[in-house]
Amino acid sequence: MAVLEVSELRKSFEDLVAVDGVSFEVNAGEVFGLLGPNGAGKSTTMMMIAGLLRPDGGEILLEGHHFAPEDRELRHLIGVVPQDLAIYEDMSALENLLFFGSLYGIGGQLLKDRVEETLHRIGLVDRAHDHSGTFSGGMKRRLNFGAALLHKPHLLILDEPTVGVDPQSRSHLLDCVRDLMKEGVAIIYASHYMEEVEAICDRVGIIDHGKRIAYDHISNLLGQVGSDVRLRISPPQNGLMERLKGKATLQTTALNENLLIINRLPEQRNDDLRTELNDVLKEIEKSNVQLRGIDTEEPSLEKLFLDLTGKSLRD
Repeated sequence: MAVLEVSELRKSFEDLVAVDGVSFEVNAGEVFGLLGPNGAGKSTTMMMIAGLLRPDGGEILLEGHHFAPEDRELRHLIGVVPQDLAIYEDMSALENLLFFGSLYGIGGQLLKDRVEETLHRIGLVDRAHDHSGTFSGGMKRRLNFGAALLHKPHLLILDEPTVGVDPQSRSHLLDCVRDLMKEGVAIIYASHYMEEVEAICDRVGIIDHGKRIAYDHISNLLGQVGSDVRLRISPPQNGLMERLKGKATLQTTALNENLLIINRLPEQRNDDLRTELNDVLKEIEKSNVQLRGIDTEEPSLEKLFLDLTGKSLRD
């Protein structure tokens, strides 16, 4: 069942079109990866879904109901973990959770029970009474995460939840995400850590320049990406690269290694690749260039992302 349905969402800021007709859905018990370069429109999209920005056009449905920022009852179904920490460092972990729980209208014994449950979930029971300002970065992230869970949201929006944390806290947070998925929570997971997205997401949507440019199961998307054969060689000479034009490209690594890259297209058969590789190896031998190693780069979400959005730096 779709907890969230986003249809043709649009948002502009004066002449800047930040989100341009984005559509996707997130099902109960699903972790949906929302990806894109800096400035692509991810944060604006999530802010509209959370009710923090009003769309210029399109529709957001929460559990089948039209959602607008003034819909307090529907907003109660949403939990948001922002990229910037939203905790009070002069308050203890316990005080933070009690405070945020009260903002959701929870009180009495129910609030105490929810806070205790959340402290266990985020692994901060032993530090419940310590000021959060004394916490490590990873502990602050876990508290930031826990503050969004107290009201039992049906849709959880996670914006870079593991940025800048230690490996132990990252592992713990990812386990929390998996547990929430098993409990039926619909989760939007925005991250630049592609290995995390591959590990916990089933489907992803990639946004660039405000438009959705990819949307499918990860396995289907990776089927569209070719694998590269990489040959480490001594410096090319005797016109090698001229003869390999159209067959391979040269790349110099940060360690000054010379790599010959043969791009394999998804539809290319193994026999065709072997023939192409043999041709390249013969040219290397003819040029008296030393072959120092060979390996294959398999399709990955990061490679797909860079193929679709380019490698230029974004601010």
